[in-house]
Amino acid sequence: MRWDHLADTAGDPTNHTGALAPAAPADLALFGRDAVTTRTFDTPEFQGITFHEVRARSIVNRVPGASRMPFEWTVNPYRGCTHACVYCFARKTHSYLDLDTGIGFDSQIVVKVNAPELLRAHLASPRWQGAHIAMGTNVDCYQRAEGRYRLMPGILEALRDRANPFSILTKGTLILRDLELLRQAAEVTEVGVSVSVGFTDRELWRTVEPGTPAPERRLDVVRTLAAHGIGCGVLMAPVIPFLGDRPEQLRATVRAVAEAGATSVTPLVLHLRPGAREWFLTWLGRHHPELVARYERMYAGGAYAPTWYQRRITRQVHELAAEFGMGPGGRATPRPERRRADGPVPDHHARVPAAEQLSLL
Repeated sequence: MRWDHLADTAGDPTNHTGALAPAAPADLALFGRDAVTTRTFDTPEFQGITFHEVRARSIVNRVPGASRMPFEWTVNPYRGCTHACVYCFARKTHSYLDLDTGIGFDSQIVVKVNAPELLRAHLASPRWQGAHIAMGTNVDCYQRAEGRYRLMPGILEALRDRANPFSILTKGTLILRDLELLRQAAEVTEVGVSVSVGFTDRELWRTVEPGTPAPERRLDVVRTLAAHGIGCGVLMAPVIPFLGDRPEQLRATVRAVAEAGATSVTPLVLHLRPGAREWFLTWLGRHHPELVARYERMYAGGAYAPTWYQRRITRQVHELAAEFGMGPGGRATPRPERRRADGPVPDHHARVPAAEQLSLL
């Protein structure tokens, strides 16, 4: 395991039952020397899930220059995700810690317990120029663990207090807990929120996204945000070939998105990067063995479906969006001049619209 040279420096070393919990490993390069304890919660709410609580060395991550993302900076308070989406592209990141990218990704959750204080210090640095920060682009910052650790309120407060533009992508309904903080932030800076809803088929949802709120509940989030003046786009992701791409399925999803009051809908076809690919194909072999050969042919060229297929899905969704009175992309309502605590934010830090950013994930 790559998490070595540990110093157990903080926290109560017992779990909720009072039994001694093992010390949490922490990768020096990722988290520094200040590791706290690992606690295994054997409760109905978190049964089978292990939380590795760590004190991270940094929290604002620069996106690699070769990335296709149109934003440079991200914040990820968690690694691993209890949403357990079988297709999640972030599974590979668990292998960097010598953790399993299958069940381990779903049940071994790294929690950066000092994320809010790290972010506040980073934003206060004179070297930081107020660039856009994207959240939820690796694992979901509003996954179930957030209900216990409550890291996002402190993160949002830090961004609000520095009038730093940001965006959030989530499948979690827990974002509504922080509705007031989002509203306050939107008064002083540009805030983009997108909810991921790839399909409304409940049978498909139960098998490929077993730890997520139901699609209709996610659309309720869109509806609630809109009712409070916070525009919310929908990332229609993933569109799953041969399982979620029939014309009637696309129509039902786009109709539901439009009825929820989304500002935009952006389709994204399933992509299968290493780590996710193996786990998804294993799942496919169990549930839809007749499709394995078709997937192997479709993804023979790499992680992405053929361009012709992606274009076909995009065209269909955009045509449906127009039919239901919405556009494929959108821009937030212009906000007043953004100000840092120590003065105006320079004009050259333009925000990338959330739907445009997230369409490239």
